[in-house]
Amino acid sequence: MTKPPKPKPLLQDADKPVRSRPRKPRDPDQPNLPLDPMPARIEPCLAQLKTRPPKGDDWVFEIKWDGYRLSVHIEPTGIRILTRGGHDWTHRFPAIKLAAMWLPVGSAILDGEAVVLDEQGRSDFGLLQQSLGGRGGKKVSSDATFMAFDLLYFDGHDLRNSELSMRRHLLEDLVRAGEQGDIRLSEEIEADGDQLLASACEHGLEGIIAKRRDAPYRSGRLGDWLKIKCVQSDSFFIVGYEKSTVARGNIGSLLLAGRKGDDLIYVGSVGTGFKEKEAWALREMMDSITQKTPAIKYVGRRKNVVWLQPTLIAEIEYRAWTDDGKLRHASYKGLRDREDGAGVYGIE
Repeated sequence: MTKPPKPKPLLQDADKPVRSRPRKPRDPDQPNLPLDPMPARIEPCLAQLKTRPPKGDDWVFEIKWDGYRLSVHIEPTGIRILTRGGHDWTHRFPAIKLAAMWLPVGSAILDGEAVVLDEQGRSDFGLLQQSLGGRGGKKVSSDATFMAFDLLYFDGHDLRNSELSMRRHLLEDLVRAGEQGDIRLSEEIEADGDQLLASACEHGLEGIIAKRRDAPYRSGRLGDWLKIKCVQSDSFFIVGYEKSTVARGNIGSLLLAGRKGDDLIYVGSVGTGFKEKEAWALREMMDSITQKTPAIKYVGRRKNVVWLQPTLIAEIEYRAWTDDGKLRHASYKGLRDREDGAGVYGIE
């Protein structure tokens, strides 16, 4: 007959204190693993706009999300959520903050996009704005989801000099693929770029992002990341509006401008895409910033134009540019917050 197994010390005598094994003294000749200080803020890596996806095995692809670029800082003192412009919006995304608190990491910086998804699972910039109360609104959004696509700092180590493939490997351990929480993984897609773009456009998505596998994380628009859109969408100053007695908000059209150095250049107008309530709120904002002279060199023949100080930034969807530098088939999507840091379209 075999002997019964010897009981574990924890179960042997409940009156005796439980003690761990004595720890071996540290060898003073063994070097300490250096820890990197956690950056207070990191300027984001931005994607260059291209008309076609790149070719070759050096590139990986993701879906392009249409929302607000954010960085989520998980720190020993708490959670911070910063906009692209460096403004603290932690209080505006309570669900994302709570999800970040539950991630299994002591310190980290996640790069990603806050989005609100429609019924088909597509990001909708208009729905995100509504959830935040519109431009300048102070509402908090519990509907927003954070799509994480990069990991810049992880448990005491700055990862910006590491290759994208290494950063993604650690990110995928932290935010599991397929999870449906308030922080989700923006998954990489192994596919031919042209086929993926065609599929994205067919499903009504904004486009795709291409990233170099072996590139470090470099702030700015340096070509390591590329964006290829199904429909073009950019930010422009509203420099005036044309009055109408029949249109929503009495706005016949908005006059738009891009930036060329220190000058503003007229790029055309937009007269579609306004919702009733949104149009009247926009009209009220515009009527508070009128001025007598245009902020652009304008030689058009529009009537009843009201000129504005160039402070409101509109997100505009369009199909193409005309030969004389005007937007074709433009549609209004919403106003950008200055805190979002969205850059006004730069004219080369």
